[in-house]
Amino acid sequence: MGQVLSVISHTSTYYKGFLYYLFGPGRHGQYSIRGDDAKLPSALQTRPSDSDETKLFKQHARVHLFSLASAFYLYNKPHYRKGSYRDDLIDNLRNVAIPGTGLPLSLFVRSRWVAMGFLMTAYPAVSLVSSLQKWFLSKFQDSLSAEFATRLLAPDDWFSYWRLNCNVVGLHALLNDMPIGYGMENKWTFLEEGDQLGVPVSPYLKTPGIVVKHRNEEGGMGIHFYKNATDGGDWIIQKVIANSEWVSTLLPSNAPLSTFRVITQSRASLDINKKPAFADVTALSCVFRAGRAGAATDHDSILFDVDVNTGLIRGGTTNAHWYRLGLHEALPGRCPWRSHHGYKAHPDGDIAVSGNYVPDIKGMLALVEDAHMSMCPDVPLAGWDVVLSSDPALPVCLLEVNLSCNFFRGSFDRKVYLDFVDESFARLQAQRLTADASGKSFKVA
Repeated sequence: MGQVLSVISHTSTYYKGFLYYLFGPGRHGQYSIRGDDAKLPSALQTRPSDSDETKLFKQHARVHLFSLASAFYLYNKPHYRKGSYRDDLIDNLRNVAIPGTGLPLSLFVRSRWVAMGFLMTAYPAVSLVSSLQKWFLSKFQDSLSAEFATRLLAPDDWFSYWRLNCNVVGLHALLNDMPIGYGMENKWTFLEEGDQLGVPVSPYLKTPGIVVKHRNEEGGMGIHFYKNATDGGDWIIQKVIANSEWVSTLLPSNAPLSTFRVITQSRASLDINKKPAFADVTALSCVFRAGRAGAATDHDSILFDVDVNTGLIRGGTTNAHWYRLGLHEALPGRCPWRSHHGYKAHPDGDIAVSGNYVPDIKGMLALVEDAHMSMCPDVPLAGWDVVLSSDPALPVCLLEVNLSCNFFRGSFDRKVYLDFVDESFARLQAQRLTADASGKSFKVA
């Protein structure tokens, strides 16, 4: 009975907190970093008697609920890489589904009202079903209440962190009138700017264009012309980059270029009018994306967590179950609901990966921190794709940067991250209130 009452209590906290930030004092007043606002739902207020773990949970819950509510503020407003936040949601969620449902999440964000209905009904229901499944698999040894509270109020899955990061940068770009650093999302701008700043980006050819012909077709067929971005075209023309000898020892022979995803945060984004400093940027996480045999890119990979302090490669996992679409994926036993860091070796060849150390991890992290500082210090979060290549002239380089980034299941200091998001939301809420007071309008181009 106690578990049932706790589930009801957590559900009540969810609705109260969500509505507090959507329509109530949390929408029309300053954002409370310390959780000491007396108008906050009591379960979200921080109390002196709370343990550090409880304080962190409540902080995470406030951040999560604020981000869900503020997504409706962003919904039809301009986005830094799409026409609107709605457009960006639809585009990026079209191939993502809650595991075991098979339904692309883009279906639920096409309408503001459908999205609201999803958060008010489907999300709590999915959280409960997921928690019941884990409780059942543990033979009723795990706490149903604790798991439900995590799934609903402070979710720690990769998708929820990705959505949270997207919300932070979406609000930041909008309320700061699209700072120049957001231009780095464009792959050509990134390469061109990096080249000019001396950042080791992946090399590109400067020939005006190329022609590609099929070796057997005739009569003007099988021929394609590509105009280089250096000459005003749409195509970035590059030579193929090969994995370094060390990286290759961790992969099957026909694996693709396999990169390291490093996430950085920039405190300089809290006030873009202040001069940034290198100390403002911190690397949070690192993941080795070990590409699968025969894959074209490392988007099909095993995600091995890397210790940012030592370079130790830990266990590997995957998020592929979030990309399984079709109603047949809802059939029992078809799609796994969860994944764990259970890989110690690359499954395509049983190649030992965990236990190895990334060479000069400090140098790699310093490189991306310097790149964030040099190229986009006015952007809160950035995900860098780092290559260890076989080219002795450029042994380490950056392929691209993603500003609506995800951690790819990498571990990070949750307190450091949440403190930064907390401060970001406090600053952004103040800017939102100023925009409200001045009657500022945001028009989609």
